[in-house]
Amino acid sequence: MPLHSAVALFYAAASLFAIAGAEDPYRFYSWNVTYGDIYPLGVRQTGLLINGQFPGPDIHSVTNDNLIINVYNNLNESFLLSWNGVQQRRNSYEDGVFGTTCPIPPGKNFTYMLQVKDQIGTFYYYPSLGFHKAAGGFGGIRILSRPRIPVPFPDPAGDYTVLIGDWYKSNHTVLQAHLDGGKKLPFPDGVLINGRGPGGASFNVEQGKTYRLRISNVGLQNSLNFRIQNHRLTLVEVEGTHTLQTTYSSIDLHLGQSCSVLFTADQPAQDYYIVASTRFTNPVLTTTATLRYSNSAGPVSGPPPGGPTIQIDWSLNQARSIRTNLTASGPRPNPQGSYHYGLINTTRTIRLANSAGQVNGKQRYAVNSVSFVLPDTPLKLADYFKIGGVFRPGSISDNPYGGGIYLDTSVLNADYRAFVEIVFENTENIIQSWHLNGYSFFVVGMDGGQWTAASRNGYNLRDAVARCTTQVPKLIIFIQFNLAILVKTQC
Repeated sequence: MPLHSAVALFYAAASLFAIAGAEDPYRFYSWNVTYGDIYPLGVRQTGLLINGQFPGPDIHSVTNDNLIINVYNNLNESFLLSWNGVQQRRNSYEDGVFGTTCPIPPGKNFTYMLQVKDQIGTFYYYPSLGFHKAAGGFGGIRILSRPRIPVPFPDPAGDYTVLIGDWYKSNHTVLQAHLDGGKKLPFPDGVLINGRGPGGASFNVEQGKTYRLRISNVGLQNSLNFRIQNHRLTLVEVEGTHTLQTTYSSIDLHLGQSCSVLFTADQPAQDYYIVASTRFTNPVLTTTATLRYSNSAGPVSGPPPGGPTIQIDWSLNQARSIRTNLTASGPRPNPQGSYHYGLINTTRTIRLANSAGQVNGKQRYAVNSVSFVLPDTPLKLADYFKIGGVFRPGSISDNPYGGGIYLDTSVLNADYRAFVEIVFENTENIIQSWHLNGYSFFVVGMDGGQWTAASRNGYNLRDAVARCTTQVPKLIIFIQFNLAILVKTQC
């Protein structure tokens, strides 16, 4: 791809120039992406490794750090990494999605240049092409607050990344062929915690001390419930937002979501189950890890603790209880300042509805009846260099079309700095997850029935949580504000 290669160099040079004068620290990473044998559920399968690791290495950073990540693609196919929750302010070429970023060809490398500007929190990265996520290639991202910015809880004694997700024994190529053959994904074979099956992972603690778990659902299709035997979990952060410190017996994480919880090792000294199980499925898949006290008197005993299974109301009520801690600083002191989302008038309402079906014999998924077709030229490049014929602004409607699925390179046009209200509608009998790549949004409402203008009367315009990924429970409407996705006006 000569044009793509030249443009990639252009963007790399421009990005390097843009950050060259910055005084914020740089963190350099060199990653080698390969295939290798893995055995997460006891059978050999082909996994996607980063520097020989499955899952991949964590990224540890501090607010405003510059991350320079050189990725060498030693696969026999193109590869991309996406940074789930890392905000891309006028830098969406780095977000690692094929619609905006050129794939890394086999045998080549690409250097991602990201700045975690004015961010804190818990996130993760994952591969976004070729169903690679079903083979691995994911890892945790943590962004710590700068030392002079207060955090609304004492420093924990330990800080652990916990990656949970459903998993298949089949290789990702088999699953891809399944979809290409017009079928939906089969039911998963199990659930993993940090890349290991039942009993494979462990976390060490000392009695009386408090620990932070950074939990992300990195799976393919299932919501999961997370819990620790005989221990309570205090939610303190959701995808970069300090939350009211509500304590739960267990917590739901829907596909793509991340959060931080605190727990205190305040039980008798022994080993305890850590459990992740599927929600809204029959059967329920369950996996375990081990919480190991340093002075443990014995191994885990009895069955793993049960959790919620198909209770939609339980999950909805927990989601509604997650609120922003308005007294806490974010990445800066006084994060709201004179700005508050509830005082800004929205200029546009967009209603988005998912659907599934077959097109040309393949399983396809659509938004407002449009199933996205990857262009040969990434959208950002076509926009910047004014290359015609790649996409049409407005090629997807602001409202559900109601007709059958059709193929197009769907692009919504938006005005720069517009404040947009988005209504997610789910009429399917599954839990959907929506992610806004490179941005975050305020989750202001969640309810059943048909959305109307009167639904705004129930919005939370005071302390709604800002996040990058949200669940849309089955047969209800999910409502939120967000900053516009800028395609035509921002490069």
